[in-house]
Amino acid sequence: MNDHSDTNQSFLAEMQGVKPIEQDKIEKIRKNVVSNSSYRQKAAVKKESKYQNFLTDGDVVRVQPNDVLSYKISGIQPLVFKNLRNAKYQFDYHLDLHRYTIQQAREAVFRLISSGEIEDLRCFLITHGKGERSSEPAKLKSYVNHWLQQIDQVVAFHSALPRHGGTGSVYVLLKKPKQKKQINQVKYL
Repeated sequence: MNDHSDTNQSFLAEMQGVKPIEQDKIEKIRKNVVSNSSYRQKAAVKKESKYQNFLTDGDVVRVQPNDVLSYKISGIQPLVFKNLRNAKYQFDYHLDLHRYTIQQAREAVFRLISSGEIEDLRCFLITHGKGERSSEPAKLKSYVNHWLQQIDQVVAFHSALPRHGGTGSVYVLLKKPKQKKQINQVKYL
């Protein structure tokens, strides 16, 4: 036991003066974007969703850590998809799935999409990581790729630009809410 105490003391002595390294790989997300912690608080306080989580928890087709994810439903205008790919839309939300298990990530993605708060969300960023050093590379990335294609509200997604996490993140575009669609139809008649 004394040997353990000596190890701790020597470790602490070695670590004196060490400062955390600031990350510079991912651009800081704007302050008005909803944070994961506020989303988690609202989800915890909220009653369970009346919908069953239909997202797959079985096997999915695997992608590679550096693969670019790209998906769009038919009917999406090419300029809209190009703008999504090039981060021309402001993110309404950033969901960071680092350190999540597959089950936790499945719940987080499902709750985000099925929550009542989604009515005002149109574009968001999901950071899933690449999983390069994992025992099963790109496992979470593969599930996110599959789940987003299962969700009717998702009309397009694409791997992010390097400043937002590159192939470790994905931009997601949702269907325009019915109210906003009707407002636009009236506005442009």
